[in-house]
Amino acid sequence: MAKKYTREQIFDRLKEILADDFEIEPEKLVLDANLFEDLELDSIDAVDLAVKLQEFTEKKISPENFKQIRTIDDVVSAIEELL
Repeated sequence: MAKKYTREQIFDRLKEILADDFEIEPEKLVLDANLFEDLELDSIDAVDLAVKLQEFTEKKISPENFKQIRTIDDVVSAIEELL
């Protein structure tokens, strides 16, 4: 069973993933940052991110929900809903 995380813990873990695995500068990692425009992720990066988040949450984000995600805040909210 997945653990319960606070919104801040989810955001911190997401920042770690984006900085370490996608080599994004930490100062760009703010809640309203757009994953594709501000952080320059592409569709392959988005799939990789979904896999990393699945490992973190031990749950799968549905493709429908993932298509709606645009910002870091959207990701945090989607993870919160899963947990």
